[in-house]
Amino acid sequence: QVQLVESGGGLVQAGGSLNLSCAASGRFFSINAMGWYRQAPGKQRELVATITSERNPDYANSAKGRFTISRDNAKNTVYLHMNNLKLEDTAVYYCSANIRVVTGLVRDYWGRGTQVTVSS
Repeated sequence: QVQLVESGGGLVQAGGSLNLSCAASGRFFSINAMGWYRQAPGKQRELVATITSERNPDYANSAKGRFTISRDNAKNTVYLHMNNLKLEDTAVYYCSANIRVVTGLVRDYWGRGTQVTVSS
């Protein structure tokens, strides 16, 4: 019923930039908050950034000052612009969205992830 698909991951040199996108599709009534999470090898999934339906952002300390989250509500899409990438940013990046479907159910949905690899 609801699908989130990330795109834009890849290999980048340290100090470089990447832009991630995530589009929601399917049948739903509304999208509340959206966000980006990441999971590095051997570590638990962690929050990177979130953004409300009113476009108010919040960032993890590791992302603050380097990453920018934004969304286009007309396109049901959330973005993550990443600057000055570091080796420790290497992870699978997951998109999330809190969604109310047409049946009234509200829950968090997740994409399948996109790999970001930062090399020296």
